[in-house]
Amino acid sequence: MTLSEIRLSVNVDHIATLREARKTYEPSPLQAAFVARTAGADGITVHIRKDRRHIKEKDAVLIRELVPVPLTVEMGFFEDILNFVLELKPDKVTLVPERPEEVTTEGGIDLTKDENLRNVKIFYEKLKDVGVKVGAFVDPVQDIVKLAKGLDFVEINTTRYAMFPDDKRILEAVESSAKLASDLGLYVMAGHALNLNNVGRIAQILEISELSIGHSIVSRAVFVGFERAVSEMKETMIKYRLLRILTRQ
Repeated sequence: MTLSEIRLSVNVDHIATLREARKTYEPSPLQAAFVARTAGADGITVHIRKDRRHIKEKDAVLIRELVPVPLTVEMGFFEDILNFVLELKPDKVTLVPERPEEVTTEGGIDLTKDENLRNVKIFYEKLKDVGVKVGAFVDPVQDIVKLAKGLDFVEINTTRYAMFPDDKRILEAVESSAKLASDLGLYVMAGHALNLNNVGRIAQILEISELSIGHSIVSRAVFVGFERAVSEMKETMIKYRLLRILTRQ
């Protein structure tokens, strides 16, 4: 993968959220994954939560078996989900903190806490044994990123950047964390709260190889359709990445 390339993994959780609002069979996360691939997505992401509030195991199985793009599963430290994922064998697993009452993931895993670091290592070893690449969702804090060394990748949390996109210090923290992770030999992803209006600056960070985006794509799809929402996001990412390459020369 060259510096000019940037991948998009489309999170289809909130297609399942719409389905669960009526406890029916539509809209289908599987169909969304097919459409996302057609629109240029490089991968699909699903978060299997402890309460199964949106994505169910059957969704992950169908996407894994039928959609020919890499599948990333986000998960907390839960043994029942781990056992399922060991059988599923997705391409990647992103370990995330999870609190039952939260609306969405509230922050990255604090690897400076011994319990968190121990759990990451335990889950990493088990998943590595079945050929799954494992990473952690982390805040853009260098001391935390350093502790992720030895994993396959990190996903840098962009929530604060999305909240305060004009704060140069926050953007610099994301950029320096991405560079550090890359220097440590980690594949670098980023995501959370990214949309068409704020994704450009993140796409211009050359050390970031992949973005995971879901909610804003599903939200825009209400008005323009899912295929167009995915393609617009991918095209915007590529435009800003190429602009960064050209202005660098």
